[in-house]
Amino acid sequence: MSTVAFLLPPRVHLLDLSGPAQVFDAATAAGAAYDLHYVAEQTSVESAQGLPVVASTTWPHLTSDDLVLVPGWRATGPGANLRPFSAATLAQLTAHHDRGGTVGSICAGAFALGAAGLLDGRRCTTHHDVQDRLQMDYPAAHVQPDVLFVTDGRVITSAGIASGIDLALDVVARRDGPALAARVARALVVFTRRAGDGPQRSAMLRHRDHLREMVHRAQDLIDARFAEPLPLDVIAKHAGVSPRTLTRAFREATGRTPLRYQQELRVERAELLVSQGATLESAAHEVGLSDGRMLRRLRARNPLLQA
Repeated sequence: MSTVAFLLPPRVHLLDLSGPAQVFDAATAAGAAYDLHYVAEQTSVESAQGLPVVASTTWPHLTSDDLVLVPGWRATGPGANLRPFSAATLAQLTAHHDRGGTVGSICAGAFALGAAGLLDGRRCTTHHDVQDRLQMDYPAAHVQPDVLFVTDGRVITSAGIASGIDLALDVVARRDGPALAARVARALVVFTRRAGDGPQRSAMLRHRDHLREMVHRAQDLIDARFAEPLPLDVIAKHAGVSPRTLTRAFREATGRTPLRYQQELRVERAELLVSQGATLESAAHEVGLSDGRMLRRLRARNPLLQA
């Protein structure tokens, strides 16, 4: 069980808080294990949208497996405050990171990480309205424009508002696997997107940006059994349609055939195994291919394996 503690500032943006919270809640319902806590310097926090939020002033016990997230707040306009937390609260953030924990922010929450000294020498991002100000206030940070979120070691930051959902999905994908993250994204009816600051996510996430239920059913089966022989008629039966209908719908939704999708998953898994020291031959057998030569042929068609 991992704890996710949300540190709430005054005038917190509701979507900055509720979006990631719902991702972790849905991940737990899908088989992961996240324990959500909400902490603040006062028990009632007035949100930027006027709805009060109840929080605890006592921090939960945190280990190196746990995550502290700082949602954004109304950081522009009259009365804006870019330093809403006390020195004692910032020290809690720093201490958690020093003990091996992960810290993160959504939107203007990056200013709290900066004030805690956690952005020095790190790549980070925030909402585009305050990116220049973040760089000015924390010149040792490397603020990245035009990205949804940035992961730099155990410090993760996202741009604005809805990008907190993308950040949370990425955390779930890294901790619990892309297949579970894809199920969460599907349950929340959101399109999974690229981070924009690095390689694309797994194909299990890349090709879920559609609302075709039969194709999602087929992908669920392939995701779970991509290393096994999966004849088209078996996949189609699982999806509840004919092979011809599935092939057409699958291509329309993902830009590839079911076979290409399965091959892409196999190559991605094999690439990971090779990067961890496996030989081409052993990696090929692990992902259900006959030999290393077949893997080399498929690798040559990577990274996109377009159908």
